[in-house]
Amino acid sequence: MPSDTNELTFDTFVTNIHNIFDELPDYRKFSPNLKYSMKDAALGAFSMFFTQSPSFLSHQRAMQQAHGHNNAQSLFGITEIMSDNQTRNILDPITPNCFYSIFSEPFDQLENAGYLDGYRVVNDCLLVPIDGTEFFRSSKIHCENCSVARNSNGTVSYSHKVLTPVVAAPGNNKVIALEPEFITPQDGSAKQDCELNAAKRWIERNSSLSVRKIIIMGDDLFSRDPFCKLLLTHGFHFILVCKPSSHTTLYQYVAALKQADDIMTISRREWNGKFHELHTYRYANSVPLKQGNDALSVNWVELTVINTKTQEVLYKNSFITDFKIDRTNVLSIVEAGRTRWKIENENNNVLKTKGYHLEHNFGHGDKFLANTLVTLNLAAFLAHTFLEFVDTKYQAVRSVLSVRKTFFNDLKALTKYLYFSGWSQLINFMFEQLEIKPISTG
Repeated sequence: MPSDTNELTFDTFVTNIHNIFDELPDYRKFSPNLKYSMKDAALGAFSMFFTQSPSFLSHQRAMQQAHGHNNAQSLFGITEIMSDNQTRNILDPITPNCFYSIFSEPFDQLENAGYLDGYRVVNDCLLVPIDGTEFFRSSKIHCENCSVARNSNGTVSYSHKVLTPVVAAPGNNKVIALEPEFITPQDGSAKQDCELNAAKRWIERNSSLSVRKIIIMGDDLFSRDPFCKLLLTHGFHFILVCKPSSHTTLYQYVAALKQADDIMTISRREWNGKFHELHTYRYANSVPLKQGNDALSVNWVELTVINTKTQEVLYKNSFITDFKIDRTNVLSIVEAGRTRWKIENENNNVLKTKGYHLEHNFGHGDKFLANTLVTLNLAAFLAHTFLEFVDTKYQAVRSVLSVRKTFFNDLKALTKYLYFSGWSQLINFMFEQLEIKPISTG
């Protein structure tokens, strides 16, 4: 099980979560007949998401009965394997924030080991896009933490949404999951929660991250004066989408600057492999984000991309930032701003369609279960990303089994029928059976 060395391995990750799960609160009434621990319940759920096998625990119970050993214990350190219903019942009262520290330790370890050096872009900062995604909706199933929508036809919809911040970088398909923030009814508030309020809570709770030099990125919803001021107060930078339809005052100033010929413009002709594109950047510094003397001054930039042959507009978007824009950094600021889409493409879409089944109802519960299970699913996603950085044989296996569903199907089958004494034996077996050439250590 957990390694005693300083080398980053899967066992390092498992050690981290063991330390966190040891501290989980237990709301059950004391009884000498209590057999299962909170830790084993959490480990069981995590193991199911890591293997993406809803039947993983039942397979391991069968293996234990037949052979006297099982992969739940050898891979994840689970002492007692419980049923799915027992796991759900035990975890339902546990708030998801009990698991948020799962995300901080691997982030620190990857950064300290230098794996994030290539992620630093504008002014040596890390990009953290934030975005909300829905993972549950029903007209019948609900819990006390559902968002409630009363429709005009008299029906009621119950849903769960979550903000899933990640660390991303241009040209890199790996995103590093950070702790989530759930959009859920807040104590003392009669109004439904929303993405913007959830983002404010995340920023306030994670203000210590700002010392890492973080640029917060988001769509037009977040480019509001109070939110931008909150980011600056906590030491964050920002590059946020800024649309004309929702920022009348700012665009009035931009129009006036254009009239006075005070908008800076840079044009570049680029070949995309099929045809030439014309990239036109327009920017202006120190424009007010809203009306009033207390309005925050921001810096604005717009990119328009056209097909030089057909004159078709291929892309047009605008951003605001706290970085002063000039000819030396305008391209990198816009490139960073466009990286915001990675939270959708490399995170939310992967979680929903590439093997993690984020929208599947693994168990709803009466209190926190739905949100807690999503948190553990995100932790499993992070664990695989962690391995993509630190485990060369895992990297090689995933390069061959590049389709996540194929990789998970193999992982399910292997752990169902074969016993492995630990992660190293499992990944070595896959490496050898796929006949991957030995990895050079030189």
